[in-house]
Amino acid sequence: MNIAVIGAGYVGSVTGAAFAALGRRVTVIDSDAGRVERINGGQSPIYEPGLDALIASMVGRGLLSASQRYDSVFDADAVFIAVGTPSRPDGTADLKYVKAAADSIGASLNPERFTVVVDKSTVPVGTAGLVASRIEQRSGLKRGEAFAVASNPEFLREGYALEDVFFPDRIVIGTDHPEARRVLRMLYRPLLARTDYSGLAHLIPQPSAPGPEPVYFETDEKSAEMIKYVSNAFLAVKISYINEVARLCEAIGADVTDVAAGVGLDSRIGGKFLQVSSGWSGSCFPKDTAELLSASRKYGSELTVVKAAVDSNRSMHDYCVEKVRRRLKTLIGKRIGVLGLTFKPNTDDARQTQASVIIGSLLELGATVAAHDPQGTAMFKSLNPDMEIRYCGAGEEVADGADAVLLLTHWDEYAVLDWKAVRVRMRTPYVLDTRNFLRKSPWGEWGYEYEGMGIGTDR
Repeated sequence: MNIAVIGAGYVGSVTGAAFAALGRRVTVIDSDAGRVERINGGQSPIYEPGLDALIASMVGRGLLSASQRYDSVFDADAVFIAVGTPSRPDGTADLKYVKAAADSIGASLNPERFTVVVDKSTVPVGTAGLVASRIEQRSGLKRGEAFAVASNPEFLREGYALEDVFFPDRIVIGTDHPEARRVLRMLYRPLLARTDYSGLAHLIPQPSAPGPEPVYFETDEKSAEMIKYVSNAFLAVKISYINEVARLCEAIGADVTDVAAGVGLDSRIGGKFLQVSSGWSGSCFPKDTAELLSASRKYGSELTVVKAAVDSNRSMHDYCVEKVRRRLKTLIGKRIGVLGLTFKPNTDDARQTQASVIIGSLLELGATVAAHDPQGTAMFKSLNPDMEIRYCGAGEEVADGADAVLLLTHWDEYAVLDWKAVRVRMRTPYVLDTRNFLRKSPWGEWGYEYEGMGIGTDR
């Protein structure tokens, strides 16, 4: 099968490389010449563990290439749209890149070949119909006869994308067209059977916790589009809930880590997404909850639980700043070191992160900030050009003259910092660990005042 993937960002590059690894001939299309050049040179256009090696191998085997042109659409059995859908100021998704992709696909379709066009991007309900209409208008071809549009939402975790794409827990397909269903079943058969992984063991990470075989779930386009938004919103609600519980645990002297562990033992709830943090953030949850809320209001069915989770999440960002302010009394003239600018470890994604909100608040309150991240500094800096931050080349450097160090992202390298030496660099030896990532260290012996989240001041 021949596959075209529109978009060489996070979803597109991972999807394209994975299909190539399964023996498909894949062309990734992107308007960014730099991304195209990197893929054709055997390099990943994004930071994702293992992706560089996989892309290099697939390019070397002649199964993966990249282009700025849409020529490959003409011979494609399936075309995946994996472009960005950023939020507008009102929270709705901006579909300009999806529309542009649909127009270009329409201009490039082969009228003698049935083509399945797949929305892989996270898109609002009804987008499959919009894409089909634009392709019809541009191509002069009729949907259902020369082509069909399906929804196939992605469920990739940044930092674990290769594990998730090769060992998914579910594959959701949204289309009622029988030929589109047949093509997509054939395309995904190797992932379901896991029979075509021979020779790829050195390129595919094994799942951290082997689970059951993936579920292949077929539904209509609108339901598939809705599944992605509802899934992310539900996880956001779960995180907001445990973060609120953490604040209560601090107030009464309980340990939220133990509380979460005990709650997670209930099979109806599970332990995932019950880890305390400074709040959820990143490129998915803020955008997807905003779009889902906007849609629910538009149709007179506001999702008040999701709205409460969004409000709670912002208050969690503020709570972290308030903990620092309480400890230091005033932030005017204080120096704050920040460890972690990405929303999670093992990614360079610094879009809409908790760090941008928390650092912004610290600066507004008069503090100066030094920050470090192993991978995300360049993106964070480009997205927040007006923030006056001293970016450091090593984690230890954020402590120079600092009155507090905040750990926001639990990168492994922060666990192995020489914290005894870091203490000497600081003016005030105070650490706020928003992930309870470092709580087992002997902070008292090292002369620190250490605070976690939801674990009480006496722990």
